[in-house]
Amino acid sequence: MTDNGHTLFTLNGSGEHETTFKRSRFIARAVGLNSVDCADDVIAALSLTDASHNCWAWRFGENYRFDDDGEPAGSAGKPILMAIDGQRIDRVAVVVARYFGGIKLGVGGLMRAYGGCAAECLRQTPSAPVIEMVAVQVRIDFSANNDLHQLIARLHAAKLSERFEANGLVSRLEVPVHSLDEFCELLTDLTSGSAEIAVGNQGD
Repeated sequence: MTDNGHTLFTLNGSGEHETTFKRSRFIARAVGLNSVDCADDVIAALSLTDASHNCWAWRFGENYRFDDDGEPAGSAGKPILMAIDGQRIDRVAVVVARYFGGIKLGVGGLMRAYGGCAAECLRQTPSAPVIEMVAVQVRIDFSANNDLHQLIARLHAAKLSERFEANGLVSRLEVPVHSLDEFCELLTDLTSGSAEIAVGNQGD
């Protein structure tokens, strides 16, 4: 997935970072997000129930949300989202829990604390480029089944489903966009031109 020609990244696994600012403890927890639908559950799982505040943000493509959880408006959730976007992270949820230490930080102090803690958490968590995939349906002779599966592994494609028909095998795949041309050329060569390849979602 790209944005203005620049690569976006997503997290490999989860991360956590803790810092103290004027006696308040801030604990950031971040994890990759599989879909928009699961965002609420992920935020709930990352939150620390005994904390004074659990402020959060998530992004999934063009979709995003953030929440200040009782902190002054704009002082927590938005800085967390800015930390996500500043590091070009996508498909991610971040919760920063605060344990109040008795000293008021002001909006500026809160923005630095929440945003900085989230940013450091994301920096410390391993990430990888987001790979844009495209749906492909192929119809091949039974004899080309092994060749197809070797090609899937070689180009890091994914098989979604397959069905056997009287005259061959029909497979629905996801292929990395950057490998699509190579996939089509190689499969055509391997099957001596007999493979039927349709790009995009196809009905059964």
